[in-house]
Amino acid sequence: MKDLAGRIAVVTGGGSGMGRELVRQLVAEGCSIAACDVSAAGLAETRRLCEQERLPQGLRITTHIVDVADESQIQRFRDEISAQHETDRIHLLFNNAGIGGGGSMIVNERAEWERTFNICWGGVYLCTRTFLPMLMKADKGHIVNTSSVNGFWASLGPHTPQTAYSAAKFAVKGFSEALQTDLRMNAPHIKCSVVMPGHIGTGIAGNTGKVLSGSDSESMTPAMIKVARDRITAAGLDTSRMTDAQVEQIARDRIRRFMEEAPMSAAQAATVILDGVKADRWRILVGEDAHRLDELVRQSPEQAYEVDFFNRLATTVGWKVGR
Repeated sequence: MKDLAGRIAVVTGGGSGMGRELVRQLVAEGCSIAACDVSAAGLAETRRLCEQERLPQGLRITTHIVDVADESQIQRFRDEISAQHETDRIHLLFNNAGIGGGGSMIVNERAEWERTFNICWGGVYLCTRTFLPMLMKADKGHIVNTSSVNGFWASLGPHTPQTAYSAAKFAVKGFSEALQTDLRMNAPHIKCSVVMPGHIGTGIAGNTGKVLSGSDSESMTPAMIKVARDRITAAGLDTSRMTDAQVEQIARDRIRRFMEEAPMSAAQAATVILDGVKADRWRILVGEDAHRLDELVRQSPEQAYEVDFFNRLATTVGWKVGR
C-alpha cells in the first residue's frame, strides 16, 4: 500500500483532530474518502478544507453521521459507502474515533465509563467486523487502529485516574497484535497497524464533553458542566463549593492547555501515521514522548505507576498533562 492514489479509505472520527488531518492528507494522496463522525459541523468543516483546492477527477468525499458504538449505525454507514462510492470494497479502514471520560470507576457514573469504553474499543471492534468483508474483496487492505500510549501505560499521572480510556486502548492494542497472526493465516492481503500517539494537539478534551452530554454546542450546557465537574472531582479536586461558572472555567482552561502545550500537532501526527502505513509498519508510535514512554515502561514496569516515574517522564519529554 505504498501508493494510496485511487484507493478508498474509511475514516472514523473524521470531523476533527487526527481524523480530520488523516482525511486531508489522504485526499492529497488521491484517495477517495468516506468519513464519519457524530458532529455534522465538524464533518462539514473537514469537507470544506478538502475541497478548498480542486479535487482530482473521479475522487469522492462522502460524510456520514455515525455513532461508532452503535452497530446498526455502522452497518448503515457501510451501506451508504457502497451506494455512494458505487463499490463493494474498500482498501483502508482507519478506526480513529475516540473520546476521553470515565476516568474513575469510583467517582464517575457507570454510563459515562461505558460510553467511553464502547466508543474507544467497541467502535474499533464493530467497524472492523462490519467492514472486513469489503476489505476482503480488495486486492490489498490495511486496518489502522488508533490506540494510545494509554494502551501500554494506563495513566495520565499519579493524580489522574484514566480507567475507561486506558482499558479500551489496551484492548485496541491487544486486538491489533492478535490480528497480525489471524490476518497472515486467513487474509494475507490485509495488514493491520496499531497507532499509539503521545500528547497530540487535538480537540479530544472538548469533544469528550460534547459527546458525553449529547450536545454539539460550543457553549457548555448543564449536562456538559456536570460531566466536567465529575472529571475534575475524579482528578482529585474538591468541586463541592465551586460554582458552575468556576467549573466551566477550569474545564475550558484544561481544553486550551491540552491544545497549546502539545508537543505535536494533529497534522504532524497524521503524517507519521500515513508514513507508517506506507512503510508497512504494524506498530506506529507517534511523538517523541510516545517513544520515550515506551522505553521507560519496558525498563521499569513495576515502577510505572509511581510518582517518581511520572516526574521522570514529565522532565524528560516536557509533559504537563496530569500535573
